[in-house]
Amino acid sequence: MPPALPDYYATLGLDRRSTDAQIRAAYRLLAKEQHPDVNGNSPTSVAQAQALNAAYEILSDPARRRLYDHELAARQKSASRTGRTGRPILNITKEVHLRIEEFLRGTRLEIRVNEPANPAGPEVYELVMPADTAPGTRFRLPRSGGSGGFILVRVKARPDFRFKVRGSDLRCDLKINFQRAGQGGAESLRGATGNFLRVQIPPKVARGEIIRLLGEGLPKSRGGRGDLLVRILYTPQVQIRRTPHRY
Repeated sequence: MPPALPDYYATLGLDRRSTDAQIRAAYRLLAKEQHPDVNGNSPTSVAQAQALNAAYEILSDPARRRLYDHELAARQKSASRTGRTGRPILNITKEVHLRIEEFLRGTRLEIRVNEPANPAGPEVYELVMPADTAPGTRFRLPRSGGSGGFILVRVKARPDFRFKVRGSDLRCDLKINFQRAGQGGAESLRGATGNFLRVQIPPKVARGEIIRLLGEGLPKSRGGRGDLLVRILYTPQVQIRRTPHRY
């Protein structure tokens, strides 16, 4: 029986669809946090640092990563073909909703699993999500305690009062007055990262017209960012009626 193949993706808190940029970001973040120098040179931190280095050495090299993916897929196929004995290995799927800004800057998540069949009680896992993670990304965390299997975590965008999420694109409304709509000019609005964006309004812009700001949306799974689609609305026009004076 061949030795178990390390799950380098799980070591970095990622899955097989992760981009090169996500692999680099996850490694840098975890290597800094788990470096032996900042953890008292404990045996655990040394082992974690070695595991991180081994994972990054394989996954950061395109040729070695392809060979590793091929071997990983082959072993998984073989395991499903031969079956398992003893306690069944269970994967548990979790869906996590995040704020828009967390996809851009990254975050740390606590994943809690309550499985009635587990006599040890709730399982708690930490997921380090790197910056520039795309909505819909799936992470795979190995389960502890000898239960086997994985925690499959999918991250989705939480409803937001400013933006609507469509894949990696964001949509929002911008209200302008009739004078701006007729003459055109520049307006500003706050983007997903909190920065102010310049929106160039063309003269005689129509109500409901969409202005696309390239690269101001959420991260894409294959790198880059989606767009911010700004819908133009008019502010209500206030009509003032003058009452003639009576003498």
